Order: sequence, then C-alpha cells, then structure tokens
Amino acid sequence: MLEYSSVLLTILQGLAALFIFVIGSGVLVVIAMYIADISQTTHAIRRNYPVVGRFRYLFENMGEFFRQYFFAQDREEMPFNRAQRSWVYRSAKNIDSTMAFGSTRSLKPTGTILFVNCPFPTLGKDAVKARSITIGEYCKKPYQTSSLFNISGMSYGAISRPAVKALSKGAAMAGAWMNTGEGGLSPYHLEGGCDIVFQIGTAKYGVRDQAGNLSDERLREIAAHEQVKMFELKLSQGAKPGKGGILPGSKVTTEIAKIRGINVGEDSISPNRHTDINNIEELLNMIERIREVTGKPVGFKAVIGAYGWIDNLCLAIKQRGVHSAPDFITIDSAEGGTGAAPMSLMDYMGLPLHESLPLVVDSLEKHGLRDRIKIICSGKLVNPAEAAWALSMGADFIVSARGFMFALGCIQALQCNKNTCPTGITTHDKKLQRGLDPENKAVRVKNYIENMVYEIGVISHSCGVREPRELKRFHCRAVGEDGCSRSMQELYPYYDSDSTVN
Repeated sequence: MLEYSSVLLTILQGLAALFIFVIGSGVLVVIAMYIADISQTTHAIRRNYPVVGRFRYLFENMGEFFRQYFFAQDREEMPFNRAQRSWVYRSAKNIDSTMAFGSTRSLKPTGTILFVNCPFPTLGKDAVKARSITIGEYCKKPYQTSSLFNISGMSYGAISRPAVKALSKGAAMAGAWMNTGEGGLSPYHLEGGCDIVFQIGTAKYGVRDQAGNLSDERLREIAAHEQVKMFELKLSQGAKPGKGGILPGSKVTTEIAKIRGINVGEDSISPNRHTDINNIEELLNMIERIREVTGKPVGFKAVIGAYGWIDNLCLAIKQRGVHSAPDFITIDSAEGGTGAAPMSLMDYMGLPLHESLPLVVDSLEKHGLRDRIKIICSGKLVNPAEAAWALSMGADFIVSARGFMFALGCIQALQCNKNTCPTGITTHDKKLQRGLDPENKAVRVKNYIENMVYEIGVISHSCGVREPRELKRFHCRAVGEDGCSRSMQELYPYYDSDSTVN
C-alpha cells in the first residue's frame, strides 16, 4: 500500500510539473507575442491591441467557412450556392436527387429563368437520344459525336494527377470528351481512353518550339494520338478575360515543366494574347494552318466582349469562303472560372453568358454560318436547367469545369491557387492527393455526366420535344423588372423567328 501511494505521489508530482511547464511556456509565448506586436509597425490593430488583435485575422479567415456551412441560406452563396453543389454531389454519387415540400428557389428576381411545360409532354417511348453532330466537315478527320455534356479545359498542373486520371476515365465511361486546358497533353489525359480536345493557350504549351513559337512538328505529334479529336485556340477565358494563364511556381513540378516546356519551380504566366494573332485575318490564318497540319477540327474559345467583333469575323469568313471558318466557337461566360485571376478581371471584365450566347448565335445565323460553325457553351452550367437554357438559346454542346470539380469532391474551399486544396484536386501535395482515389472518382464523373444528360432530357420532354437539341427559345422565359416573365424569343427575336409554339 505504501509503494502504491509512493507511485501515485510521483505521478501527481509529474503532472503538476508538466502543468507548471505548460502554463509557464504559455506565459512566455504570450509575452513574446506581446513584445512582437507592440514593436512591429505593419499592422495597426496588433500594435494597438497586442495579442488580442491577432484574433481579428483568425476570425476573418474562418468567416468564409462559417458562412458557408452555418449561416448562408441554400440559395445565397457565391460563386455556387449550397443547392447547386448538393445537386452535383448527389448526382455524382448516383443517389436520389428529388426534393419535397416545394422549391427553395425564388421566382421573383429579375432574370430568373423559367421553362414552359407543354400540355402534352413527350412520352418516354417517343423520346430519342441526343442526335449526333459532325464538327469540322471540311477537315480530313471530322469529329462526330452525340455527347451533350463534356469536361471543359483544366490543365494538368492547375489540377492534380489523380484528378486528371479520374476525369479521363470517367469521361470515357460516359462517352464524353475532355479538354486538356492550356497546360499541354499529359499521359494521364490519355490514360482513361476518352476523346480529347487539345487546347492551345497563348504560351503554346505542349506545341511550342524552344523559342516559344507554335511548332508544326509538335502539332503533328499531338494529332498522331487517335484520342485527340479537335484543337481549340484559347483567346480568353471566363476567369480572366484579357490576361494569360497563371500557374504558381509551387505547382510547377519537374514533370509539368517537361510537358509544358518551362522551368521547374518558376511561375508559369502566359501572355495576355497570342503574340502571332493580331487581328481577324491572322486568327483565320492560324486556324487554317493548324487544321491543315493536323487534319482535325479547329476552333477557338473566347469570352465575348467588344460589340461587332463576331459580325466582322463572319464577314471575313464569307470573303474567304466558308471552308476558312472555325469549326466551332467555345463561348465562355465572364462569370469567373477555375483559374487564378485578378479580382478586377474576374468581377468586371467581359459579357455574361445570358447576353453573349444569343449575340453569337444570332450573328452566325444572320450571316448564314450557323450550320457551319458549332457552338460550345461554357460558364457556371453545372445543373440541368442551366444547361437546358443554353441549348434552348442555340448551343450545340455544353462544357463545364467547376461542375466536374464538385463531382470529384470539391468543397469550394477557395484554395485553388494556393496548392493547399483539402480535397487533392488542385494541389500537388502528395499527402493531400492521397484522399482522391481516381477509380472511385471516375465513377462519380460518369454518374454526373449521365445524370446531367438524363435530367436535361426530363426538362426537354416536359417542354414537348423529343431530345434536348430540339429546345428553342420559346420554350424558355425570363422574369422582367415588372415581375412578369417574357419569352426568350421575344427578348432575342432573331433566331427561331419563324418557329411556332408547340
């Protein structure tokens, strides 16, 4: 009993000593922080309120997470609200996405989109799959596809190796294509077996010579891959119209540097435009050059800005002949994107999709080029209704980047540009990448695509058409300032002006 008491006393003495040590260390830390705060001249709050002032920065940093998970309503967050994200999560996991007791979506705000249901909806037995479309009819190797919803440009480097693998395999399983983004073609894009759209950014990553100019030899090497179906010249993107891509040096690994042809560990900043494309004529010359060298369809991606530019492009094409036209135009919205970008451009530059999409479609229709040039639509189209709206306005295909990031497990932590993405999607930190299993996430990518296409079809059939590409502007309405809705055909009357309501 005496020995037991002695041991117990020793333990208590040890705990007491540890407690005193911890308290003493804490006091020393607080004193050190106090001295540091009152001595520094950078932060006024910390200088005036030593130690306590530090909590202000902690709360500011944590505020966005508390708002997202505890305080924000389902439909009020930006850039994507909880309702939008939740639908993608459920569809990617292939679980029930139905809801009860009424919608939480307000129908009163100006611009709210509504679809008009047909009194006699399309029966299941009468519905058909999305029709096949040929892109690049004047090419040696046109691309024919019926894929409705596809993966937009996200570079290997901007997103991680397991993310690229999952997207590639998931797209292949669903029969969709995947855009490489401007970072070049990696083995992981090809690994899954999906169709590939190779994007040529302003720095010509992956197809550049040692001087940084476009290389015909490298173009042929890329085109030799059977999976590479098309080439896309990126003029601008929604995250930063008028500015080139930005890949922080912390993400430029040895492998990525080799694929892109740049230096390891250095910031990879592309020019704000193609230095060898100064006007419309040079743009058309570049498109013809790439098409001739590769034998495959070539188009361009742009955020629409300057009024009249698309009309001038159409006039130039008509002078040269319809064969000179881009095989497709990818219209990106000015509503942000996955890329790291200055707030001044992210928030204020370019036209949003609801204005630019009908502008381009109507211009092509007016000049008789609508059938020649296919329209690919990008920009916050992560849910079925948004995609169906774009189809009703004249788009042929829908592509998304952030929607697929959600399908991979993105929690909108807003860490894309810091190499600290907690879900392993936009980081090259091996410990963080470990949480992203490409095999599991590939299935989620496939599910997301299939559920998107299915529910776009549900909207289409409710409107009385057999397949999504039959949607027209009169199937869709927008709420005006007076609270009443108007047909999109009335608001944008040129296209489908000879159509009659079902």
